[in-house]
Amino acid sequence: MVLAALTLVFIFENTASTKIRLLIPQVTRGLYAALLIAAVLGGLCGVYFSRRRK
Repeated sequence: MVLAALTLVFIFENTASTKIRLLIPQVTRGLYAALLIAAVLGGLCGVYFSRRRK
């Protein structure tokens, strides 16, 4: 719970715009969007692989 709260604080403190390019044309978004997407995808991968191991 504490780790999730710290992760959200870190994500939403980084609001500067940045250029993002991954398999699509380059877009300019807030850094928080890229960090949030990476955190969600990482969490989903962690849940998937921990359940698959059992």
